[in-house]
Amino acid sequence: MKEVEVQQVPEGAQLIDVREPDEFAAQRAVGAVNVPLSEFISRVGEIDPDQDVYLICKSGGRSAQAGEYLENAMGWDNAINVVGGTTAWVEAGLPSEQG
Repeated sequence: MKEVEVQQVPEGAQLIDVREPDEFAAQRAVGAVNVPLSEFISRVGEIDPDQDVYLICKSGGRSAQAGEYLENAMGWDNAINVVGGTTAWVEAGLPSEQG
């Protein structure tokens, strides 16, 4: 699976945050859509397979698991793990929101 640093996520990208809803509500990248890892298999239909799928979590572990699922179970070749996750996103000063 491809990996990128937070600064390499293009503006307007399909950004899927796989953290749980309470984590997502606390702080998230602007434009991210919450599809928690605990619900990922049942909600994968909400993800557009025709676009690159940038996956983000807190630090990169859960998003890597989601990417492996997309590659191995779904046969997708466009899953991209965001290294460092939301923690790195916020530390880099990229647009984020709360609530």
